[in-house]
Amino acid sequence: MTNSSISQLAPNPTEARRALEEPLFADLAGDVGISFEFFPPKSEKMETQLWEAIRTLEPLGPDFVSVTYGAGGSTRERTHATVARIQRETSMNAAAHLTCVEATKAEIDQVAEEYWAAGVRHIVALRGDMPTLGQPYQAHPGGYENAAALVAGLRKLHPFEISVAAYPECHPESGGHDADIDNLKRKIDAGASRAITQFFFSPEAYFRFRDRVAAAGITAQILPGILPVSNVAQTRKFAGLCGAEIPAWMDRLFEGLDDHPSARQLVAATIAAEMCRRLYAGGVKDFHFYTLNRAELAYAICHMLGVRAKPATKVAAA
Repeated sequence: MTNSSISQLAPNPTEARRALEEPLFADLAGDVGISFEFFPPKSEKMETQLWEAIRTLEPLGPDFVSVTYGAGGSTRERTHATVARIQRETSMNAAAHLTCVEATKAEIDQVAEEYWAAGVRHIVALRGDMPTLGQPYQAHPGGYENAAALVAGLRKLHPFEISVAAYPECHPESGGHDADIDNLKRKIDAGASRAITQFFFSPEAYFRFRDRVAAAGITAQILPGILPVSNVAQTRKFAGLCGAEIPAWMDRLFEGLDDHPSARQLVAATIAAEMCRRLYAGGVKDFHFYTLNRAELAYAICHMLGVRAKPATKVAAA
């Protein structure tokens, strides 16, 4: 299309050019790795919802799926049961979250041994949060004092693959970006395989963080954590707890949609897919999706990135 025809289509040639360039998601190669996070269900209804999400996302062939661990180890048994079932009944590699909170080293080591016995080879090692919201973190007198110590402890038990957390916009309790990077380096040096970031809503936040990580000499994979916004109020709460910024323009896009769940889903998918596309353009080839036990948004975004279903390779256990 010529410059003159672009000018005729819109009073702002720059906007017209942007709209008429090659479609943003046209014929992507699908050369990305994906992974998903779930949380352990609290009821039979939530169990059904979780497994519907798992079965929907499984054909996409994720590199792994992780299952969260409640504050203070409050979901220990449910997390273990969910991880073990995924490992046993699906074609996916399950990763178990494990934290340091309110447990001795012996208790945490026992949980890790149970995972190894169940065939689980991937741990997401985290410091964790205290059971009471807002309560300052306090290491257990006989426990691992932080995530780096937990990583080192797990390495002594078995050759686990270990993922750790990273914070593109700073952990709320850190002393700033330099302190965050130093903490991440300690976890990687202790034996972690990769870092998974807290969610963010600006590609630039991830790119700036990636640059700081590289400047610190950290070469481990930094996997961006993507949270498609299915519940705006819940996301604002999550963001406040972890220090993630919700841009004003994003807040405005969700205004007036509280009573329109289908429209909210469309807006959420559009925002998250565009951010992933911009990350992809910046060289990102792996994405970790926080699903909140719902498949639709993550599935749609993966599809737009060129990921297609693969045949199942493991027969479900009886």
